[in-house]
Amino acid sequence: MSGGKSGIILLRRNYFRSVDYWLVIPILLLSLIGIYVLNKVLSSGFDDYPSILYRQAAAAVLGMAIALFICLIDTHFLKAIGWIIYIASILLLLLVFVDSFSMVDQWGADSWLNLPFIGTFQPSEIAKIGMIIVTAYYLEAIKNKEITIVKGFMFISLVDGLPLLMILRQPDFGTAMVIIFALMCMIFIWGIKYRYLFLGISAVIVGVIPILWNFVFTSIQKSRILSFVFAGSDPKGEYNLIQAKKAIASGGLIGNRTGEVVNVPVKWADFIYTAISEHMGFIGTTMVVILAFFFLTRSIYVASKASQKSYTYTVIGLAGAFAFHFIESMGMSVGLLPITGIPLPFISLGGSALLVNFISFGIILNISMERSIERN
Repeated sequence: MSGGKSGIILLRRNYFRSVDYWLVIPILLLSLIGIYVLNKVLSSGFDDYPSILYRQAAAAVLGMAIALFICLIDTHFLKAIGWIIYIASILLLLLVFVDSFSMVDQWGADSWLNLPFIGTFQPSEIAKIGMIIVTAYYLEAIKNKEITIVKGFMFISLVDGLPLLMILRQPDFGTAMVIIFALMCMIFIWGIKYRYLFLGISAVIVGVIPILWNFVFTSIQKSRILSFVFAGSDPKGEYNLIQAKKAIASGGLIGNRTGEVVNVPVKWADFIYTAISEHMGFIGTTMVVILAFFFLTRSIYVASKASQKSYTYTVIGLAGAFAFHFIESMGMSVGLLPITGIPLPFISLGGSALLVNFISFGIILNISMERSIERN
């Protein structure tokens, strides 16, 4: 290996040669698109938009710096770091249920913390990373026959079930779906038999969904689902989708140049994809799709070349979470998927979410560099 070790930090003499720029470039371009579109959106409705935009840009720069710093961490410490993140996120998820620290978002979900000197953020976003890393090592232990499959999946059920129940209790169904999809991707790559996968999905449909519908979902969440399944059943619930489609249509090929914008609720966050179409047109939205696709396929390539199974499962889990965010955020904006509060990675407004995205990206980049240095 080229370089030397200094504790948890790996001193790599060929650091910049080992960076996978095929991963870095799409993320840089997505972040720049985000800043550009947010500048357009915020300037037409926020009096203090310069300060908001500066904070978002600062978060992007800080996030990239954190991602590059994560690349210096020896991947052998990834398991310990995953457990630290997991335990910390459990404690933070408990704080959500303390009224003096929590805050309710515009959709009625009590999923945010407001801490002194830190500001607002979602603990579930941090929990996602910890759960993926810890689960990856359990899957590797099962694959290597270090523990039995029954014991291994019992541990996985306990480790992932606790934070998932806490997230659903908030209720933050969107983030829960992201995590479940990421875990399913990891288990699929691990090698689960199709009949077990089918039985698991069937059990969720028959047993879990009715419980969620009757005891977890809020009236807003139910309205969104009904509006998607039964078009025209809830005109009020379809307002967001109608406005989103108008905004996308107004963009044309290169963006709306009339200066007139369509009012779309939360256009700077959940519906940022509509703003991309409105200000950059079909060319802009296509560019975002291509960049997201390139980043995800490159991540899958990194996973396939990783030196350890746990690294493979970790990258697949993180890439799966990103994929769900990209697909759901774009899909709900055009009416192909139900509306959820899922932001578009590296583009939607939100400093804490952006930092978490860069941490996830940094872990993928670290594993890609580990593969590169091992080869050299």
